[in-house]
Amino acid sequence: MKRILATLLAALSLTAQAQAPLPPEVAARNYVLIDLTAHKTLAERDADAPQDPASLTKLMTAYVVFGALRDKKLTLEQALPVSKRAWDERKGDPSLMFIDTTMTPKVDELLRGLIIQSGNDAAVALAEGVAGTVENFVQLMNRQAQAWGLKNTEFKNVTGMSEPGHKASARDIAIIGAHIITDFPEYYAYYSQRDYTYNKIRQDNRNLLLRRDPTVDGMKTGYTDAAGYCLVASANRDFPNGKRRLLSIVMGTSSKEARASESQKLLNWGYTAFDAVKIFDAGKAIATVPVWKGEVKEAKLGAADAVFVAVPHGDAAKLQTQVERTDPLVAPLNKGQRVGTLRVTTTAGVAVAEVPLIVQDAVPVAGIFGRAFDAIRLWIK
Repeated sequence: MKRILATLLAALSLTAQAQAPLPPEVAARNYVLIDLTAHKTLAERDADAPQDPASLTKLMTAYVVFGALRDKKLTLEQALPVSKRAWDERKGDPSLMFIDTTMTPKVDELLRGLIIQSGNDAAVALAEGVAGTVENFVQLMNRQAQAWGLKNTEFKNVTGMSEPGHKASARDIAIIGAHIITDFPEYYAYYSQRDYTYNKIRQDNRNLLLRRDPTVDGMKTGYTDAAGYCLVASANRDFPNGKRRLLSIVMGTSSKEARASESQKLLNWGYTAFDAVKIFDAGKAIATVPVWKGEVKEAKLGAADAVFVAVPHGDAAKLQTQVERTDPLVAPLNKGQRVGTLRVTTTAGVAVAEVPLIVQDAVPVAGIFGRAFDAIRLWIK
C-alpha cells in the first residue's frame, strides 16, 4: 500500500494531458479532482495556492491521532480528561462536541466528535491526550506535512480556526485525505457516519453528499469567513473491472449547498469523462527477466497492486505499454525491490502513467560456482 501511495503522490503533481476532456465550470476558488484508483489528477484550478483550510485542518489532526493509535500510545477505549482549554473552545466557534471539564470521553467518542461533529473542543482534547499540549501536537502535524513534502501547508492550530500563517493548498489537502484512506482503512468508516449523538446532543455530519450520493463515503467539511465553504468528498463506485475511488476538494465556495453541488458535479464528471482501464491484475507478473548470480535464473516483475490508468472515455484501445528495467539484474534481489518502470502511453506517444515494477519473489545469491560462472558470462557479454 505504501508503494501505491508513493505512486499517487507523484501523480498528484501531474496535470491532465493534451486532448483530455475539459472539466465543468466549478464555482470554487480552488479545486482538484483525483482518481485514487488510477493515481491521476483529472482536473484542477489553483490547486497549489495556499489557502485558509478551515476545518479541513482536522484531516491532519485525525491522521496524527490515528498514528498514535497505531503506535499504541493510546487506545480507542482510553478515557481522556477535558481541559479548560478544550472547554474554552465553546467561546469561539459553534463547531463543538459539547464536552466540559467534568467529563472523561473515550478516544473513540472524541474521534467521532472531531470527524462527524467537527468539534473544536474534541480536537483540543485529542491533541492534549496525544502530545501533552496543543503546541506539541501542532509540531507533529507540521512534521508529518514536511515528511510528505507538502510545501504549501503550515499548521498553527488543530482546529482550523483562522490564524496568520495557517494555510494549506487543495492538492496538499488531497494528499492528506489520500493518506488517511490508504494508511488507516480501519478508521475510515468514521467519515461515512451521518450523525452522532453525545451527551444527548445529536448533530448531523455536515457533508451533505453522504445523504445524496450512496457512493460518497467521506470525508470532511470546513468553513470560516476567510476560507469560505470547503469540502473534501470521496466516492467509491462499482464498475465492471472493479471499484473506482475519486477524491474531490473544493475550497472557497459560497454556501453549504454550493460546496456539495460543486463537489457532486466534479465527481460525476470524473466518472463519466474518464474510464479507469485495468492494465494488469494484482499479483500478475508483468515481465519475466533474466537474473545473474542468483539461485534461479529468472525473476518475475510486477506492480504492488492492480494497475489502472484513467483515460478519456473511449480511448482504452489507444493504449500501449513498455517495460524499462535495470539491466543486468544481479542477485540478491529482495521481494518488493524496485527494478524498473512500466510506462503506459497512447499510440501517439502521449504519457498516461508510470508504474514502479518490483520483484515479486526474492532471488537469493547463488553459490560460489554459480556466481563465478555468471561473472564470466557477464564479462563476455
